[in-house]
This record gives sequence, structure tokens and C-alpha cells, in this order.
Amino acid sequence: MIAKYIKRSFFIGIAAVSFAACTPDTIDDQGNGIMQPAVDASFTVTKISENKYHLKRNYNNYLNSQWNIDGAGFVAGKDEMDVFFPDTGTYTVQHNAVGIGGQVGGTASHSFTITTPDPIAGNILQGGKFETAEDIAKWTIHTISPTKAQWVFSNKAATIVASEGNQQAIYTKINVEAGKQYNIDMIASSASGLENTWFEVYILNSLPSTGQDISGSVYRNINTWDGCGKSAFAGKVSAVGCGSKNGGTFTATTTGPVYLVIKCGGDKVNGLTIDNVEVRRAQ
Repeated sequence: MIAKYIKRSFFIGIAAVSFAACTPDTIDDQGNGIMQPAVDASFTVTKISENKYHLKRNYNNYLNSQWNIDGAGFVAGKDEMDVFFPDTGTYTVQHNAVGIGGQVGGTASHSFTITTPDPIAGNILQGGKFETAEDIAKWTIHTISPTKAQWVFSNKAATIVASEGNQQAIYTKINVEAGKQYNIDMIASSASGLENTWFEVYILNSLPSTGQDISGSVYRNINTWDGCGKSAFAGKVSAVGCGSKNGGTFTATTTGPVYLVIKCGGDKVNGLTIDNVEVRRAQ
């Protein structure tokens, strides 16, 4: 009897294992927590004021969000947030729905047009989008290293290629008011990592002679020694830059023209591109 019982139990165990091996992973039509269901990345845009909008995602079948605000690059964001566009123009906001395992399950976008600039926070720098010949004419190349470092204006942006520790700068003139604070920022990108590279933004009352280096207080910074720029990047310098020299706020001591100067150099800069350069009143 005991032998018969053991034998019967053995065959029941084998059958159970065989049944389990043939059972599919998917439990039902809702998935098993491993496969990402179809997502809905749509979101609503509500106008708050002439230059401010409220974004709200629709919360369907995903874990979190990434937002791309007018080409500045996708970054993790909140379920709801306000965005501010102080300048006139047509803007596009994109939303990525991020699902299980970090999968981007869908993208949605909204475009809208700003017709009136904000009277305080509007961009006082002209030509910062490099879109037209008139924009590019606002900028001048300041030669520091005569070879192996060069800024080029093309494809509605400004790009520098540099090697062997050479550097070059570009500058433009802006008008400021004494005692006022100004925030400086721009979009910067590189398709590959930089090596022994510095990218620095200055505000100067006067410029040195051609061939001389630029020096002074640095208001924006991408520096491989500080730990940023070593791999491909894209976004506002306020986000992709690093170090104590990336505060971005300039306080004017006199009223009148000053120079915004952007300098870059390094051992290996295959192409660092900037766009949407802006200087805005902070108060």
C-alpha cells in the first residue's frame, strides 16, 4: 500500500510540473506586470495668462513623464506644471509617457503662438536664435587661437570645433540697467563626449585685443574637469552645465552697453552647438 501511494504521488507531481511548464506567462488580457500596455501620452494645455500655460498629463497606463519644452530636450517632469514663454513666437511642447522598465510608450505634442512679449522677462539679447542673416550679423568672432578652434554659424545655430587645447569666442552687445539682475541661459548640445574642454559665458564692459584670452566672472559653464560634458548632451546650460560657475545671474553695475561673450576650447571638441541664447531681467 505504501509503495502504491508513493508511486501515485510521484505521477501527480510530474503532471503538476508539466502543467506549470506549459502555462503561458500572460495571466489575462491586462498583462502580467512585465509587458507594457498601450499608453496614452496626451496632455491638456490651459492658458493662464498671455505668456503662461498650465500642462497636465492624462495619466493613462504609464508611470511617469518626460517633457520637452520648445526643443530644450526631454527631461523628467511632474504630472502637472506651469510653463512661461516671455517672447513672441510659435512654441511646441512635447510629452513622453514612460512606462514599465523605462520604456517610452508614446509621445504627444501641442503648439501655440505667443503674440505679446512679457514686459519684464523678455529676451534683451538680439539674434540669439541664429535663424537669419540679420541674427548672425549681431555676433562677432573673437580670435584667440588662430587655428584648430573655430565657431561656425549654420543650420540656425552656432557650432564650435576645437582641438589640441585651442579656443575661440563669439560675442554680442546688449544694453543693461544699473542695479538690475539678469538671467543668462541657452541650449547647448554635443553628439559626442568632450575631452578636456571648457565652455564659459562672460559679461564684459570691454573686450580685449584680438588674439588675447577672455577672462573675468563666468556666469555659465560646461567643464569636463567639473564633471559635465564627458558624454553626449542636449539641453539648457543651466541643466547640462555644472560647477560653481554656472549660476547664470549677472547684476549690472552701470547703465548702458556690455558684451555677452561665449568662449569654448579643448583637446577634443567635435562639435558643441548652441542655440536660443537669452538674457532676461530677473527683477
